[in-house]
Amino acid sequence: MAEPLRVLIVDDQALIRSGLRALLEVEDGIVIVGEAGDGAHAHQLVRELTPDVVLMDIRMPGVDGLTATRRIVEDPTVSQTRVLVLTTFDLDEYVFEALRAGAAGFLLKHTEPEQLAHAIRVVAAGEALLSPEVTRRLIAEFVRPSVPRVPDAAVAARLTEREREVVDLVAQGLSNEEIATRWFVSQATVRTHVSRSMAKLHARDRAQLVVLAYQHGLAELPEDPGR
Repeated sequence: MAEPLRVLIVDDQALIRSGLRALLEVEDGIVIVGEAGDGAHAHQLVRELTPDVVLMDIRMPGVDGLTATRRIVEDPTVSQTRVLVLTTFDLDEYVFEALRAGAAGFLLKHTEPEQLAHAIRVVAAGEALLSPEVTRRLIAEFVRPSVPRVPDAAVAARLTEREREVVDLVAQGLSNEEIATRWFVSQATVRTHVSRSMAKLHARDRAQLVVLAYQHGLAELPEDPGR
């Protein structure tokens, strides 16, 4: 039997922490190992408890979620811990910065309970939580103004043609299964292309691969950014 996923909840509002705990404690295979009300305490608890996933609020007094995310991701002693940012999105202009800092994805605070549990499992498995809809909104709000019109030739040269294609599709929000269906290949083949692309671009995970793709002009902007 697989070990339960260990989750740390970080939010400056006790009521939200209690609500998240209540939602997750009834889920099979998930255990809450602790709570923190600010980023400094969050980093401390991550080092003490080594959770699989941290549910991280962005806006907190003192050390905010963005700084805490960066500290956790850059801490070699807790390299297996993934950070899932909790956000209201429309109010949090730091979402893109959180992804750039190393967050594995983000989730809206009004997400349904079953989606919350699914998100934790997805992130713990090493995948990024970036749906096509959220990706389009992310691009529209934070990425589009600074996206280069021409791909960075030096960066693009590191990838094969197939790898450039897979980076573009990942950046558009497609899952491995969807890419495999489009290419008529196995998901294992797609995973290999994604893994090699991440290694060549020095991306920590799938979420950072999306960020790098847009930073270096390796992904096409969608025609309808969902504004």
